[in-house]
Amino acid sequence: MSCVLLFIYLLSLINHGASYVDMMIPDRKYAFDMKLYEEVLDSDLCDAHIDYLRNNSQLLLEFLDAGIRTPRGIFTGNFMDLGNYYQCLALHRSSEVGAISGKYCLMNIPLSQGNLTLPELSQFPERLEIPLPDTPWFELGTNTRMISQDTVRRWKLYQRMKILKTSVTVEPESLSGLSLNLAVCIPKTCTTHEAFTKLLFNASAIGLEASENYCRLPNDKPWVAADYVAIVMFSIIAILTVISTSYDVRHTIFLERDPKQANKLLQSFSLYTNTRRLVTYTPVPGVLECLDGVRAFAMMWVILGHTFVNQLTDMMANPLDAQEWILSFRSVWITAGPITVDTFFMLSGLLVVYSTSGKMTRMKLLKNLHLFYLNRLLRMFPVLAAFILLQASVLNWISDGPYWDSVVEQTHRCRVFWWSTLLHIQNFYNPSHMCLPHSWYLAIDVQLHIISPLILFWVLGGRRRTAWLAMSAGLLAFLTGSTIYNFYMKFPSGPVVLSRLPEQPRYLSYYYINTLTRASPFFVGMMYGYVLHIYRGQKVLLSKMQSTILWISALVISSLVIYSTYQIMQLDWDNQTIDSIINSFMRPAWALAVGWFIFACVHGYGGPVNWVLSLPAWKLLSRLSYAMYIVHYPLIYLVNSTAVAPIYFSVHASLFKFLGDFLLAALVAFVLTVFVDAPFSTLIKMFMSSDQKQAEKRAINNGKENRKKIQPIQL
Repeated sequence: MSCVLLFIYLLSLINHGASYVDMMIPDRKYAFDMKLYEEVLDSDLCDAHIDYLRNNSQLLLEFLDAGIRTPRGIFTGNFMDLGNYYQCLALHRSSEVGAISGKYCLMNIPLSQGNLTLPELSQFPERLEIPLPDTPWFELGTNTRMISQDTVRRWKLYQRMKILKTSVTVEPESLSGLSLNLAVCIPKTCTTHEAFTKLLFNASAIGLEASENYCRLPNDKPWVAADYVAIVMFSIIAILTVISTSYDVRHTIFLERDPKQANKLLQSFSLYTNTRRLVTYTPVPGVLECLDGVRAFAMMWVILGHTFVNQLTDMMANPLDAQEWILSFRSVWITAGPITVDTFFMLSGLLVVYSTSGKMTRMKLLKNLHLFYLNRLLRMFPVLAAFILLQASVLNWISDGPYWDSVVEQTHRCRVFWWSTLLHIQNFYNPSHMCLPHSWYLAIDVQLHIISPLILFWVLGGRRRTAWLAMSAGLLAFLTGSTIYNFYMKFPSGPVVLSRLPEQPRYLSYYYINTLTRASPFFVGMMYGYVLHIYRGQKVLLSKMQSTILWISALVISSLVIYSTYQIMQLDWDNQTIDSIINSFMRPAWALAVGWFIFACVHGYGGPVNWVLSLPAWKLLSRLSYAMYIVHYPLIYLVNSTAVAPIYFSVHASLFKFLGDFLLAALVAFVLTVFVDAPFSTLIKMFMSSDQKQAEKRAINNGKENRKKIQPIQL
């Protein structure tokens, strides 16, 4: 107990002081060629190219057509227009002053332009026939009354929701803090300031405030070390796959020999065997069938939530409509989505007890503790390492778009902080710059497995009272530590609480990815795993009244957890005490409810719920769930970043997009599992001692004997 409390104390100190490491990226690791952007600039050539454009109206119109225009849907919150990215980069014209090529840039223009003085018509170049309104231009001063106060408030609220790091005070009738993001297409030899000044007007002279976000050029992605490593590693895997598959097909199909007599090492990378194993299910005594459905539904909820969230914070043509939907009761099934990760924590705790009990004694656990840790780490390593390498190299090359900065940011992070993800310390060392931002779950899961032997030692002792005391003490210690921590830190109660948006970076780094605050579902799962182990192969008798009360209690608890998100999402929500209570007890309560669903299904009290969760259709998704979790989030970023224009948000369109995201994640996970996970799993099993296999066989035989001696137990 004292060891657990000491660990919790140290954990809270580490998390409270978690390092926010700035991403100092060496030139060799940038996803864009930073030198290229500097090398193409030439002021003299820029003057010559601008003069040429003034005398070539067709080419000038092509540049203007690919660039700046007014965003469509400003009154629904769209402040972005992306021009025509591919048209701009495709512009290339040979001339007597040298080749003129297009450069795509995104400009930031604040809506608050208090010192803006419009030029006279005569100040514009004579050759440019630009229609200007006879009436004064739209006044963008800080006290404008041309837009309703309510619209400005909604604009600012969305701006705060989109950029959580900024703290914007919502002042009536003020446009300060809001800005337009507009694409421009200019000759690559010019800076945006030079292009505006020489082609249109002197922006500085008239007081126009504008800044350059970024620029893009054709072929601006340099080859780096990660790309060469990826080519070598994946080429080796491909060669091994071809050799192994050829051997397996010849042995099994052409020579018609028994597959069991094949060389396991030579067969390990075979697509034929690995695919067959993945899609073939052989019933095993003692397996909890309903867990497949729980994993599958939890994974679908995770992907569904990320599909919606990434649309709400990226390019959107009507973000204010989306914002209103978020505030409505209809969005609860999305805003409550983060709780589903605690389902995986509960399952992890359940399985660590259920799978070790009956196979190990406490002395065997101590003697093989290194194998216990090694098995967990090696089991997760191949898929994680493979996709980190993909993110650091291949995904940056696979496509492109005007919003490619989102993918580039993930590429940068994986090139700099890949090692902290593989060591599972990214939630401590670089929480704001994680390679694979959703990998914090894996870090916490590994850290909880590292401390789990402190509880397993007593659970495997054989005495039920000691086991229950150990698990209760662990749960109580973490609940106490996290409750004190939550009430002291005064966090908001969700990842996106609109009334407290400036606090979200602090919430995400110090609460959401904190092992201390996320551990309690794991210990609840350990308790359920122990109960399932105690009654393994036995019939538990419950009266209809007892099962009904337990079902109602579980449904009420899970419903309260889900629907509480509606109230805390409201703009007038302000109750720190309730926030701290929710942060402390919502997650173990959810685990308690889900644990009952599993227990009821295993022991015959699930009814139609058990039938749905135990369908064979979920088995493939269950086996792919880990790989799907790893790949789905970067793939959503990838697809969203290929958009060439803001996308109109609607629930129906988002559901269709979810189907695409889910199918893509499943397909990539299938390929990654067959080519990487399955082969290396075979090698890992061969590497580990044969004692583990013998223990599994004994456990299976014991399970068969226990089933023959099934006796009802009255609770």
